[in-house]
Amino acid sequence: MIEFVSVPITLDAAAGEESPRTITGVAVPWDTPATVSSGEKVAFKRGAFDVNAKAPKLLEGHDMTQLRGVVTEIVEADEGLLFTAKFAKTRAADEAIELVKAGAYDSVSVGAVPVKFKYDKNGTMVVSKANLVEISLVAQPAFADAVITEIAASQPEEEDAVEPNPNDIPEEETMSQETPAVEASAEIVPTAPIVFAQARKEVKLPTAAEYMSAFIAGGSAWHEMSNALRAAAPDIVTNDTPGILPTPIIGPSVYNNFIGRRPVVDAVGVRAMPAGGKVFIRPEVTTHTSIGASIAEQSPTAGTLVVFNNQVTKQIFGGYVNISEADIDWTDPAILQVVLDDMGRIYANATDNYAADTLATGATVTQNFTAADTDDPSVWAAEIAAAASTILSSSNGNLPTHLFVAPGIWQDLLALSDSSKRPLFPQVGPMNAFGDLAPGQYNGNAFGLQVVVDRNFASATCIVGDASGYELFEQQKGAISIDSPSTLSRTIAFRGYFAALMIDSSKFVKFNFV
Repeated sequence: MIEFVSVPITLDAAAGEESPRTITGVAVPWDTPATVSSGEKVAFKRGAFDVNAKAPKLLEGHDMTQLRGVVTEIVEADEGLLFTAKFAKTRAADEAIELVKAGAYDSVSVGAVPVKFKYDKNGTMVVSKANLVEISLVAQPAFADAVITEIAASQPEEEDAVEPNPNDIPEEETMSQETPAVEASAEIVPTAPIVFAQARKEVKLPTAAEYMSAFIAGGSAWHEMSNALRAAAPDIVTNDTPGILPTPIIGPSVYNNFIGRRPVVDAVGVRAMPAGGKVFIRPEVTTHTSIGASIAEQSPTAGTLVVFNNQVTKQIFGGYVNISEADIDWTDPAILQVVLDDMGRIYANATDNYAADTLATGATVTQNFTAADTDDPSVWAAEIAAAASTILSSSNGNLPTHLFVAPGIWQDLLALSDSSKRPLFPQVGPMNAFGDLAPGQYNGNAFGLQVVVDRNFASATCIVGDASGYELFEQQKGAISIDSPSTLSRTIAFRGYFAALMIDSSKFVKFNFV
């Protein structure tokens, strides 16, 4: 239920009455936005209220237990919704009238349940249909243009001139029965969420003496003091307090989605690199000795041995960044650790990319593979067998150990199935399977070879080979830093030496997909 406040009121008595019993005024001005306690702005269109609906209650402070009378009439006018309300003949109603006469109550607040509404471009709820539940006496307004224009004595009713019957119910009790505070109002109890509107109006803050006086007096004096202070208090939202709103950081580390894996390097392994020299020698036997059978004495087979000096050139891999001293001192998590972690990942990928490219380039023995047959397990088995035979024949008796593939070829292997549509490389309970591969693992086994899938391979790369014919050398240097006083910064570098050598290309067969 939305509650709005209107101002001001006047009070008059009719002839023959000592105390006025009615108030008249404007309850709601049309098309006038007012702000409710939640911060939402609401305005009512003309015709929003049914003037012939059941009479609303007259309350104090929107409290159904503080029933003071009934609203006897509501009328639409140009300036807004006009009302007339009648006070009951009760002590509490008399006290409320005195507060009105004294000026303590100079406003009314409308309690209404929006039924039909929409929002304008400014975010204001524009209500075109609503149920008027009650009108309350309050101290502060939300609608500055809504006024109570008059309080007057009600005209004597004919039955007031009749001598009261001792058996009649007293008028106070009759009024209570006509407008019960809670029990008899079930049909008008709002079902929509209740939203309380508070006035946006500056008031003079009470002195300490005035505040304590109202506190000690209690009753309506304290009630009015509390209402006035609450109505004047502004809403405080997060936009008003940016200076004390923390910005938490979820830690302990910074998320980094770059995976610094080295599938080819890990599969082949790295050897220690000599510390000195830009170039170093990797010896290789290229001509073997001869051993032959002979029945003649002192006539063994003549032979020789040639050792070739493969020259390997060191490659320098490194990079650097400049970080301000303030950034190093102020960041949490520390920017230095974030940078070093990322450098390590990028270094790993860069060296693996070099190793993958050198392997693909150095595998000079090729074998054609019909691209249209990559979904046929029997063709795969035949091509793998042919490659193994080539390696066995040309590399002095070596056999393949690995199957190096790009992601696209790995996908083709994962999708292979037999004639019964069963996976050729099952992950669970394989029986007489050709191997096992899974989407969630980089390595696996296919056709008896260790599968190495690497994103750094060029598209459609597929190499069958013996990893011992390819050698990698590395000297990791790690991070180094130096301060720069002139720029109040620190230069961070990450570096290492890396080299690759295809020492025996006869141990590899690369498929050409045609």
